Amino acid sequence: MNKVCVRNVVIGEGMPKICAPVVGRTREEILFQVKELLEAGPDLAEWRADWFEGAKDKGELREVLGLLRGELGEMPLLVTFRTKREGGEQEISAEDYEEFLREVLASGQADLVDVELFMGTELLERIVERAHEKGVKVAASSHDFEKTPNVGEMVDRLCRMQRAGADLLKIAVMPKDPGDVLTLLAATWQMRECYASQPVITMAMGGKGVISRMAGEIFGSALTFGAVGKASAPGQVKAEELKGVLRMLHENL
Repeated sequence: MNKVCVRNVVIGEGMPKICAPVVGRTREEILFQVKELLEAGPDLAEWRADWFEGAKDKGELREVLGLLRGELGEMPLLVTFRTKREGGEQEISAEDYEEFLREVLASGQADLVDVELFMGTELLERIVERAHEKGVKVAASSHDFEKTPNVGEMVDRLCRMQRAGADLLKIAVMPKDPGDVLTLLAATWQMRECYASQPVITMAMGGKGVISRMAGEIFGSALTFGAVGKASAPGQVKAEELKGVLRMLHENL
């Protein structure tokens, strides 16, 4: 499996990397959260731009991206606009979504961008091409807040992301019982062992799925999300606590 190098972070080897989200609605909230994030010391930062009130204004978008880059220094920055249908804060058309991503890439401030699979394979392929021209990595993603699809469906989604050229392949699902968590972990392992040439990122959300955020090194998930302050999805563990658990599992494997 390929390793993905982003600044000084290598995704796909050793302990799963921790990415902490920034979910402020204003520039002031964003900057405050970034300072908290830096104290917690995750491996990467994710700016959830759909939380930001001015995300669709190109001037404000560029300004915040510049502020984030300045504050984060060499910490890699993943920029995400999560759509409403996949758990985000704002509605957005496919055209505006693509324009947002192109503006982020043109800014030169992001190290990775998130692209939702269900916005269309052609859109994903276009952004992958543009991102790679700019030296930026792409994390393709799929989120199901209602259920956990079967193993075959989850593996199929991850393979579609890989065929489109994404660097990281991410799926998040909502378990209704512990059996659904096992289904997610089975899909992770099958993808890792049989199909993946790129690092895989998987998680079962909510309280029942917390174990999936911690057991990535065992089953094949290369990155997990830990909260600093406000969580961006159900079941996120505090980044500092998550780091301790990941280290314990790593040392005992």
